[in-house]
Amino acid sequence: MINVYQPTLGKEELESLEKVFESNWLGKGKRVIEFEEKYAEHIKSSKDLVLTTNCCSEGLFSSMHLLDIKSGDEVILPTLSFVGAGNAVCACGAKMVLCDVDPRTLNARAEDIEKCITPRTKAILLLHYGGIPCEMDEIMALAKEHNIKVIEDAAAGVCSTYKGKAVGTIGDIGMWSFDAMKILVCGDGAMLHFNSQELRRKADRWLYFGLETKSGYENSVAQKWWEFDISCFGHRAIMNDITAAMALEQLKKLPMFMEKRAAVHEYYNEKLKELTWLDLPLQLPDYVTTSYYFYFIQVKNGKRDQLAKFLRENGIYTTYRYYPLHRVPGYGVTGNFPNADYAADCTLCLPMHQSLEAADTRFIVEKIEEFGNKYC
Repeated sequence: MINVYQPTLGKEELESLEKVFESNWLGKGKRVIEFEEKYAEHIKSSKDLVLTTNCCSEGLFSSMHLLDIKSGDEVILPTLSFVGAGNAVCACGAKMVLCDVDPRTLNARAEDIEKCITPRTKAILLLHYGGIPCEMDEIMALAKEHNIKVIEDAAAGVCSTYKGKAVGTIGDIGMWSFDAMKILVCGDGAMLHFNSQELRRKADRWLYFGLETKSGYENSVAQKWWEFDISCFGHRAIMNDITAAMALEQLKKLPMFMEKRAAVHEYYNEKLKELTWLDLPLQLPDYVTTSYYFYFIQVKNGKRDQLAKFLRENGIYTTYRYYPLHRVPGYGVTGNFPNADYAADCTLCLPMHQSLEAADTRFIVEKIEEFGNKYC
């Protein structure tokens, strides 16, 4: 089966793990600190504004606490969002307010968000769909006008930029995922970015029991390092040196990953452009860069599901992400979201990862063409 997502790991990651084992320190330590510093350089920010955590969903949940979002507040998010975003809003007692999206980029736009703003709106939780940047100038201007916080779910945007700035660094809080299906992988893990050092310090305490002082290797100055105090009833959601060691090696490989993913993207574009029954990804403006996390087509003839089944029967796994939150019964949200409904019924994510071989992409295109000749 040709996978839709797949990590690329090698001896470098194994060797880095061996060094961690030899150190006898597997918890949060020097390698986590190094990864935070290196990632801050990667996104052209400061190490004083970034913080690791154990997964991106934790970042979503924690953002509610860090921005003081409570019961009765409203948080706007696109209905095409990861379920973790919806759960984060609902779990803190806030009201999840869904907005529609652009039917082609699948990103929320300022015009979609503005329709949903009320006096109770406290935050906007954006998704940069597949690493494609939202139009942040318009969204940030809208947020400033209404005094609304902006949270960026840049889980798939590890190399995505908007007008020279890394996505995830533009709003109040941003986050990137390093789970097993992402581009930079370390099993599980995430990086958070904050628009102030004060917010970062608040997160640092919240993600480790609310402790005012740290124990073990993180606390090298206290004379009685076993003494502590707490500032809040935080929990434990930290990265460790095992995952950080993997992440450091993966970070070195990102340029190569991007080159290979871009080549796959361009191959699909070139080979599929003549198929009139498909819409391909839009040409992006020159002021943005994407991480090429998804390559999604939109099947215009109502045969998306049939195509997905045909490809799977031929050893090609495809999928659609993300299932609209307004269609999830557990949320109990109703409304009119025509663009999101169109996307959910017509969009298909093709295999996209840096481990794809030329024979794989050639076979995928051949099978899509075969389907078109038979059924379209």
